[in-house]
Amino acid sequence: MLGNFSYCNPTKLYFGEDSLKFLNTELPKYGDNMVLIYGGGSIKKNGIYDEVVAILNQNKKKVAEISGVMPNPTVDKLYEGVKIARDHHADLLLAVGGGSVCDYAKAVSVSVNCEEDPWEKYYVRFEEPSCETLPVGCVLTMVGTGSEMNAGAVITNPKTKQKIGHVFADEKIMPKFAVLNPKYTLTLPHYQMVSGIYDIFNHICEQYFSGEDDNTSDYISEGLMRSVIYASRIANKNPLDYEARSNIMRAATWALNTLVSRGKSTDWMVHMLGQSVGAYTNATHGMTLAAVSLPYYRHILPYGVQKFKRFAVNVWNVDPAGKTDEQTAQEGLAAMENWMRELGLVMNISELGATEDMIEGIADGTLIMSGGYKVLNHDEIVEILKESMA
Repeated sequence: MLGNFSYCNPTKLYFGEDSLKFLNTELPKYGDNMVLIYGGGSIKKNGIYDEVVAILNQNKKKVAEISGVMPNPTVDKLYEGVKIARDHHADLLLAVGGGSVCDYAKAVSVSVNCEEDPWEKYYVRFEEPSCETLPVGCVLTMVGTGSEMNAGAVITNPKTKQKIGHVFADEKIMPKFAVLNPKYTLTLPHYQMVSGIYDIFNHICEQYFSGEDDNTSDYISEGLMRSVIYASRIANKNPLDYEARSNIMRAATWALNTLVSRGKSTDWMVHMLGQSVGAYTNATHGMTLAAVSLPYYRHILPYGVQKFKRFAVNVWNVDPAGKTDEQTAQEGLAAMENWMRELGLVMNISELGATEDMIEGIADGTLIMSGGYKVLNHDEIVEILKESMA
């Protein structure tokens, strides 16, 4: 295994049907002023809100709320949350929801005491916090992003049509704790469930498709991908299968808690493409990834044939006998496409609302990353986006 790395993940996980009760263990560690952060109100319909508020009341916490956090949190929503947290003198930000809510809480965390415009500081200049940050806790109700155990925060600026993620370098930005109850995910609409499943899978791919050395991270990634594929097929037929949903939930966390990226250069271009599409269409994140993935991977396959061949054999059980390495690799992507269609994922960006006249703007808004098998240029991005239209 090549390279040097460090690894630290301070987030404490509480997993299982009884996990919410451990809020009683965590809340006494912080001051009295809590900010409860959630999305469009589904947690009030399914009873999770009442459960959480009851525990906050039992612990005699003074609670302010930031509600209405959207699937692609905007910079204006960030400013609103910062004001609420400042006015309440928050001691802890408690995010109850999916990855967008957790992302948003971390963005508020690094912005409350920031004297500069957080969009400019964190999402334009990609600087690290130079101020005190607020601790974050998460109660997860939707899986996919892995935001409950990492230091990433994605924010959208509708005015500039940019959706940008900042993965902060300091592990103190990671949530202090996360409550993962698979039962909370059982009532998600099918569209949201499979979108989250693909988000998980693609997180692993983005770290896997880099490097050719014999890396332990790749073996872990292959096991995670096989687990996601197996459990997703069960959940796709029976969304109420607790075992499948619990394995998906756990895989989501381990897919992006920085473990499998160790010793890897990583390739995040699918996310850069998908996020730029999302900035123009406001489409669900996992679906934007699904819509651009195959055109991108087919484009870079010639530059990383051996890893794509390994992916085909070890993840999709493709028999390489009598085939060239590239044929085997292509069969792996074909198997991946069949699985994606089986789940009912969106396979093109036009279905998400993208139009031909948006292509140049989406390409201009796509951050170009290194680390993969091919560093794209602008014309290649345009080509991939055009291929993603159909």
